Amino acid sequence: MRKCAFVAGATGAAATRLIEELLRQKWSVIGASRKVPADKTDGKLTYLAADLLDAGGLKLAISPYRDITHLFFTARAAHEETGVEPVAENVAMLRNALDAVEATSSILKHVHLVEGTKWYGMHIGNFKTPARENDPRHMPPNFYYDQQDLIAERQKGKQWTWSASRPYFLIDFAPDRPRNVVSVIGAYAAICRELGVPLNFPGTDTCWYSLS
Repeated sequence: MRKCAFVAGATGAAATRLIEELLRQKWSVIGASRKVPADKTDGKLTYLAADLLDAGGLKLAISPYRDITHLFFTARAAHEETGVEPVAENVAMLRNALDAVEATSSILKHVHLVEGTKWYGMHIGNFKTPARENDPRHMPPNFYYDQQDLIAERQKGKQWTWSASRPYFLIDFAPDRPRNVVSVIGAYAAICRELGVPLNFPGTDTCWYSLS
């Protein structure tokens, strides 16, 4: 069967490389984001301008694409850099994406949810490492829990399956993303070269020997 992916949050850090890999494997890809890149549409890749919080608009936007076989959900609601991220908005975005895809495609095979280490509570303090998938959940709220529970409940009795991944650092060549670890290390290396000092690790011994 021809594989066609709907990628929600298509211009984000995780989705950008995901889409490249899907295209390399000859998938057809439909990407949804609030802003559509001007130079990113070709025969195998289509970007849709869609707000995942607008359920009706999202359904209308993807209604012509009836051959979606996979949903990759990589989107996140607007949030501050630290602390707890909003639960209601993130759950609504996922629910709207599921509703829209299930309404337009009868051949959906798999749903994948991109999570992160906030699942383990890294945003609220120290957590046990190495973290395990069967570690107990921390005290809520945590939007990842609600999203995964939603998918698990929705999948019951359906033909499609689901999975989730929890990447930590995304280390990639992405000059336009200031949070990228590669950019940070590159800037630090350039400063060291300019000052004529060795490229030494600037942190503490505890940080150096910590498991990340």
